[in-house]
Amino acid sequence: MSDERRGGPRQGGEGGRQRHGGRQGGGSGGRQGDRRGGSGPRRQTSRNYVALSRIVALEVLQAVRDDEAYANLLLPVRIERAKLDRADAGLATELTYGTLRRRGTYDAIIELAADRPTDRIDPDALDILRLGVHQLLSMRVPTHAAVDESVGLAHKFAPWATGFVNAVLRTVSRSTAEQWETWLAEDALDEDGRLSVLTSHPEWIIRALRAALDREGRGEEIRDLLDADNASPRVNLVALPGLGLPEPAELGTADSYSPVGFTAADPLDLVAGHEGRVRVQDEGSQLAALALSRATPVRPGERWLDLCAGPGGKAALLAAEALAGGAVLVSNEAVPVRADLVRNALAAVPSEHPVLVGDGRAIADVPESAGGYDRILLDAPCTGLGALRRRPEARWRKAPTDVPELTKLQGELVDAAIAALKPGGILAYVTCSPHTAETFGSLGGALARHAGVLEQLPTAEVVQGVANTELDLAGDPFTVQLWPHRHGTDAMFIALLRKRDVAGS
Repeated sequence: MSDERRGGPRQGGEGGRQRHGGRQGGGSGGRQGDRRGGSGPRRQTSRNYVALSRIVALEVLQAVRDDEAYANLLLPVRIERAKLDRADAGLATELTYGTLRRRGTYDAIIELAADRPTDRIDPDALDILRLGVHQLLSMRVPTHAAVDESVGLAHKFAPWATGFVNAVLRTVSRSTAEQWETWLAEDALDEDGRLSVLTSHPEWIIRALRAALDREGRGEEIRDLLDADNASPRVNLVALPGLGLPEPAELGTADSYSPVGFTAADPLDLVAGHEGRVRVQDEGSQLAALALSRATPVRPGERWLDLCAGPGGKAALLAAEALAGGAVLVSNEAVPVRADLVRNALAAVPSEHPVLVGDGRAIADVPESAGGYDRILLDAPCTGLGALRRRPEARWRKAPTDVPELTKLQGELVDAAIAALKPGGILAYVTCSPHTAETFGSLGGALARHAGVLEQLPTAEVVQGVANTELDLAGDPFTVQLWPHRHGTDAMFIALLRKRDVAGS
């Protein structure tokens, strides 16, 4: 591919990428002292104005990078602190999430335009470039505004790299997104590499997701799934049942599947106006909680447990369901800060809901578990590969080496839940990952370890019975796998198990 195809000959020492022979060392972005990606001595000047929404987005990206922050938790705080109006808050949100979702693709484009690997670019300059590329190729931001605002960010946060940022973004702006993607695809070594660079997913995640789809005989849906991961998810709401709220259809547009879910034009206003009784919650998460609470009729006096309850969304829905049926919910969370979030979520439900703080693997030994539980929700810690739309940074943090440790923990938590479950009680094993090691692998291990003790329940039938309309499921009667591209939900896995009584019946 010639330099002309990438927007013209390189000017000012940006360097050109040669298809054979590797990369040439460009002059704009060489090392300057201990800084990487600079274009000359540090400049102390700054622009008079940079849009606050862009500053908020950059600071969130920096916190995600340096502090392992979660954008979905940090961004609302930063937006409120900056007092952004609705339009600017929307811009900050799109910049943050769009850049995180498409980071892999943007990094590949930046490497072509800058003629150097991203690990040789200063991290702050790189985040500014990612934001700029997102505006140039994926948003309706005029070229001059995208470049000028990015250079303004560089003046403020990476003054040693202002010329470099300007040069790279002007190179990017000379070609369309489609042209860049064509060139990236040409450089890919195989189909997984092509999908990785075009859809901004690490190759190991693509292989894991394809394996999960292949299990259903639908491997051809992989591109649809990857594209769905990069789409902005709708803001889905839940109206906690039994608390005096109107029906979901009266509050907004009723969900396709969840009987307590809906969408609305002004979701945050609804949340603020109902004192916790209306919450933001993915439709798949709602179905997972309802599968447990509605698997069988509730008997007054039942005791329920949410074993890994943080941050509390499913616990709040279970608490409302328990209150309506005369049951009591106990929640457990290992992390104290997340336990506080659970307490806050439960405050909307007017009944006693103990929140325990401790390792879920020891739940059967705590005094509150004496006598056992009739229903247990185990929303197990997992890779989070089913929620990449909402937590896009997870795709860059997780690695295949994380899976064995997580599946070991999942198995230990299942064993603990079974020990705390009454004979005849029901366990809902749930993950927000479709990785087969975390779904069928962990489930199969539990069934093997507890042969004769556990029986699988017709989970698909239960969930279909809960749903407003029929779900397109894979046909396995004992499990449910939801998908972003097929159901518009996170990729939740649900399996219902019953603990046999002493006689084994």
